Amino acid sequence: MDASATHAPAPAVDARRLLPAMRVLLGAFALLTAIAVVTLFVLAGQTDRSFAWTIAPPLTAAFMGAGYAAGFVLVVLSLRDGVWARTRVPLLTILVFVVITLAATLLHLDRFHFAAEFADRPALARAAAWFWFAVYVVVPVGMLALLLPQERAPGVDPPARHPVPRVLRGLLAAESAVLTVVGAALFVAPATATTLWPWTLTPLTARVVAAWLVAFGVATALAAGTGDLERLRTAAIAYTVFGVLVAVSVLRFPGTVAWGDPAAWVFTAVVVAVIGTGAAGWRLAPAPGRSRHG
Repeated sequence: MDASATHAPAPAVDARRLLPAMRVLLGAFALLTAIAVVTLFVLAGQTDRSFAWTIAPPLTAAFMGAGYAAGFVLVVLSLRDGVWARTRVPLLTILVFVVITLAATLLHLDRFHFAAEFADRPALARAAAWFWFAVYVVVPVGMLALLLPQERAPGVDPPARHPVPRVLRGLLAAESAVLTVVGAALFVAPATATTLWPWTLTPLTARVVAAWLVAFGVATALAAGTGDLERLRTAAIAYTVFGVLVAVSVLRFPGTVAWGDPAAWVFTAVVVAVIGTGAAGWRLAPAPGRSRHG
């Protein structure tokens, strides 16, 4: 027996890729988020005629649309990359959002356009309400069902090679704390929106806004915790998009914000921080490698 054979290098193992079923689910979610961006961000003032429930003021709809735009970016970049190690944080972000949004939906079914009091609304609005309900039942269940098989898929996670700078990790951790605490407060006690939020929110919109805040709070915590810029890149791009579009939303509807309240300036500071840290992570992170090993 050739002794050198016992010292031959181990065969390379491919990076774990997205399962076909996960790709289908994420592709469907990308389409749904694109529709939501048009309905909420572009047509912010027309939710009584084209969305699942009436959202007022329009700034709230635009804020939610900014979140869906970020979700669209998360999904599209994740599908383009296809390596699970770099998709795990985006998918967990989406999962947190859809689960909390499902809970908000179940708590406020009477506010959706399929309720009897909204029988006079256009057919599009009533259909949108049923569509929303179906989506937020199917998507969380589908993600939860696929998560374990995805973790057990053949392959390995590529090694972390690009540490996140300590300052950036600290800033992300601080932002995570603010987003998560405010989001949790808005969900558990929507009435706190009068002091925590710079414009009026209904209980339903407070809880859906909370879903986005908690989701991005979890995402920033996970991004800081991974310690790898390459795995942070997709989330950083989406985070930047979210911050920029929230700023654009406020510029579209500046009169809605109670600028005399401290909450308005805290909100502004957080938006600036989101844009700054997102852009820094995006700028520092290398583009994913194109090799077959991820």
